[in-house]
Amino acid sequence: MARHTSWRVGGPARYYAEVLGVEHARALASWANEADLELIWVGGGTNLLVRDAGFSGLIARYRAQDWQIEEQGDTATLRAEAGAPMAGTARRMGTLGWAGLAWAEGVPGTVGGAVFGNAGCYGGDIAGLLQSATMLVGDAVEEWPAARMAYGYRRSILKDASLASGAPPLILAASLQLRRSDPVELADTMERIAAQRKSKTPVGSTCGSVFKNPPGHSAGQMIERAGLKGARVGAAEISQRHANYIVNTGGASSDDILGLIAKAHEAVYSQFGVDLELEVRVI
Repeated sequence: MARHTSWRVGGPARYYAEVLGVEHARALASWANEADLELIWVGGGTNLLVRDAGFSGLIARYRAQDWQIEEQGDTATLRAEAGAPMAGTARRMGTLGWAGLAWAEGVPGTVGGAVFGNAGCYGGDIAGLLQSATMLVGDAVEEWPAARMAYGYRRSILKDASLASGAPPLILAASLQLRRSDPVELADTMERIAAQRKSKTPVGSTCGSVFKNPPGHSAGQMIERAGLKGARVGAAEISQRHANYIVNTGGASSDDILGLIAKAHEAVYSQFGVDLELEVRVI
């Protein structure tokens, strides 16, 4: 799984599949059920740590990327399949003069992953745009209104279910509400966001933010104040640029990363009494 995650870490899955459409997804899920295999759906492999021991079931990625936009005067509904790249979709909509996704410039991963975890930054998030999500639940395709997602900060009913069972329904597509704007202004906004992101993002293999920001606090600043910038376990390092990033400097193991996660968690709790919560999913 190291080939399929942005951290470039992870042992082998017994089975791995890339799914191209709903019928393929339905057939694969049915096969996994008949074979008594645990099935985990993943997006682009960001915010994901697979242990070096690997996974004894089936890990599958939904790759469908088609999109269409329906205009309604000064607003529009973008329907994007779950495998569409988040950053590329944001840039495409900006070029067409549709606002709402500028914050996603440079965001790694897919539309499905963003819907799953309520991705957001720079004043925007999926919860503020989502109208509905098309879901594969068992054999049935269902349309879920945004309210059913029960969104909170970096969480959803789907993400909470995955933590409990490891097998949430599959996101097939999302319908997002956009508004008309000036393409030149949108390009300028995304250029500024890209520059800000580049100034904060470490070079190397990472998963993005490791911990969620506690209410009223920055996880990265607390880890830095705990004196852990540059701390290492094996080939994993807490970034010198942003302390809420852990960088695989080359050949890091999952235990290296989990060791740094534990060290940061313990230091912040000991010094500040704050119980940091993981943003990354561990398989």
